[in-house]
Amino acid sequence: MNFQKIKNLDNQHHMSLYARKPVCFTHGERTKLYDTTGKEYTDFLSGIAVNCLGYNFPPLVSAITRQAKKLMHISNLFYSEPQAKLAKELVESTEFEKVAFCNSGAEANEMAIKLARKYFYDKNEKKHKIVCALDSFHGRTLATVTATGQDKYKKPFVPLPEGFLHVPYNDLGALKKLLAEDNEIAAVMLECIQGESGIKPATHEYLIGTYALCKQKGILMILDEVQTGMGRTSKMFAFEHYGISPDIITLAKGLGAGFPIGACLARAEVASTFSPGDHGTTFGGNPLACTAALVVLDELKNKGRMEKVERRGLYLGERLAKFKKYNFVKDIRGLGLLWAIELDEKLKNSEVAGKMMNDKGYIIGTAGNNTLRFAPPYRITKVEIDAMVKALEELFAETNL
Repeated sequence: MNFQKIKNLDNQHHMSLYARKPVCFTHGERTKLYDTTGKEYTDFLSGIAVNCLGYNFPPLVSAITRQAKKLMHISNLFYSEPQAKLAKELVESTEFEKVAFCNSGAEANEMAIKLARKYFYDKNEKKHKIVCALDSFHGRTLATVTATGQDKYKKPFVPLPEGFLHVPYNDLGALKKLLAEDNEIAAVMLECIQGESGIKPATHEYLIGTYALCKQKGILMILDEVQTGMGRTSKMFAFEHYGISPDIITLAKGLGAGFPIGACLARAEVASTFSPGDHGTTFGGNPLACTAALVVLDELKNKGRMEKVERRGLYLGERLAKFKKYNFVKDIRGLGLLWAIELDEKLKNSEVAGKMMNDKGYIIGTAGNNTLRFAPPYRITKVEIDAMVKALEELFAETNL
């Protein structure tokens, strides 16, 4: 089917939820994607930090194919060998004692919110409020969009659930003041790197200080690692760069390398508050999803994949640094294989990303604060990085600002 027919079908029958780009991909190989005309693109977005192993990765395809021939779904009313193995591998890769699975990052964050509230409910303590950061992004369900610190995602959906508070990101004083004034706070929920608002890392002072405040006040610390977890920053989880030990973390995106799966990990004392019936999911942690995630973990733990992310990430950062010479480049920041170039408002990020895709054959993302987002598959090469940087250089050199 040609692109125009696909586009017409979609426009006729699908709800208008996405501002889709004028392309339809049919297949991929390593870091390349191919559209309905056969045109090749190099992917520097990975399905928004999801396809960490790229496309048509033989171990992943083989594992999913083998499992699909045996069992794709069984429900959580019964035991599942892939789920049990994945739980073991995740827990043994972390300092957490328990994990529960779901289908997405939003669901993982919902679970973390419920777990924090149930923890204090069981302790007979009147603590239910969740403190989040301004400019954060935690999902699009009613609870997670309320947790999200961006009004543009919330306004059409009021009234929203109660019990969510927001303070400026990287402002430890504001958080300290709020925790001193409100005794009903159950948890602080943060991203180590705010993704959707422009790849903004937490300072060490802020995240370590937040951890200390939570311990001092006896409240829980939740870290949303949906975008930054599973090796994206060159460590299994971004919080490892800060030397802290949160109570709960959430995962999704790269966990399944393209297959939908999310997870919530917690310390034993916190996790034990959940009992049968408190939470659940029909599809979460099904055999096919867990099989995919086991391949990802094997690559990260045993095949040296994170070391490659670190080397490629440093190289990508070094190459992007050359763009500081342009007066319309406000900032360049990132970690591992998650980088951003923040542009002056006179040069729209969407226009740059559009030209990179249509004219140069490179897929890069956009984020808040007029930012370009780079989150390539972990199999990206130096040659591909150099070629992308050259293409972006050509665009920037043509810009008259």
